[in-house]
Amino acid sequence: MTSPIRPALLVLADGTTFEGEAIGAEPSGGVATGEVVFNTVLTGYQEVITDPSYAGQIITFTYPHIGNYGITPLDDESRRPFCRGVVVRELARRRSNWRATDDLDGFLRHHAIPGIAGVDTRRLTRHIREAGAMPAAFGTADEVTLKAAAAAEPGTDGTDLVAEVTCAEPFTVGDGPRRVVAYDLGIKATILHHLGQRATVEVVPATTSAAEVLARRPDGVFLSNGPGDPAAVTGTTEAIRGLLGEVPVFGICLGHQLLATALGGETYKLPFGHHGGNHPVRRLDTGAVEITSQNHNYAVAEGSLSTADVSHVNLNDGVVEGIRCRDVPAFSVQYHPEAGPGPHDSRYLFDLFDQLMAEGGPR
Repeated sequence: MTSPIRPALLVLADGTTFEGEAIGAEPSGGVATGEVVFNTVLTGYQEVITDPSYAGQIITFTYPHIGNYGITPLDDESRRPFCRGVVVRELARRRSNWRATDDLDGFLRHHAIPGIAGVDTRRLTRHIREAGAMPAAFGTADEVTLKAAAAAEPGTDGTDLVAEVTCAEPFTVGDGPRRVVAYDLGIKATILHHLGQRATVEVVPATTSAAEVLARRPDGVFLSNGPGDPAAVTGTTEAIRGLLGEVPVFGICLGHQLLATALGGETYKLPFGHHGGNHPVRRLDTGAVEITSQNHNYAVAEGSLSTADVSHVNLNDGVVEGIRCRDVPAFSVQYHPEAGPGPHDSRYLFDLFDQLMAEGGPR
């Protein structure tokens, strides 16, 4: 039996309005809010939706047909989605994949994530590119109510969203020969898979102090991806300062931004972020170009670091995509070398971390 159509609206903070129909869960009072961004991947919608880095955000998929191969728990990147909602042009009416155990609409309902379909996502994406990512509201409520909700939504600036996604207690994964402590700032399952092949990984909450980490006598420390404004995650930054020079450190995404901050660097918010699976990045020491998966709204300011060199640069806009410290064993990248699914060009970075740990360092 076909579900009845539920007319819905998406209203941006600047008043721009888009018509559609409600999918997924029904939000409280018919209103869901968040910061609206767009992602350009052609596949991997489940991995995107379950990436904790989207906490506080509404994900717009630019690819017009979403949900065609369904959902499987094997592709979840975290224990549940942390995004505020999903916007699509057309939701697939029927899933078609032998691995699928549910369809996307059922998945959204199960996890209480609202969505809106039938939206002109091309127009929405062009608007975000010109005006920047901004707060928005969507749902089945009337336009006046949604406009008021969009205007009241604070967005992600200055908010510590890591506190929402980090684990409550430490846990261990993997059986590799080395010992790694991984800060859970919103860590993805695929990252743990790659680390777990090389090390026994103890995942710890974002509030874990440097002393607590060093007491575990790890061979290396990993700083994970995560959501929101790095300037708001002050406690973890202080812990990183206490780790530098004591143990090799590798950071990805938010971990990259926090490492740079701990080194005295500055971060800033990009107009509409990098969200997609085809960003070209140049590795400066070899000149090789990698096709990368990216998901971030903030970046490290070029020229703000005096003790680290830029190792990778985004060829689309020149944004700093990686750094390597000169005087301590630490490096990081802004993009996602684990990329599941996605390009695999950058998976060598896990080997570089393994090599850094093999070379040792103060412990």
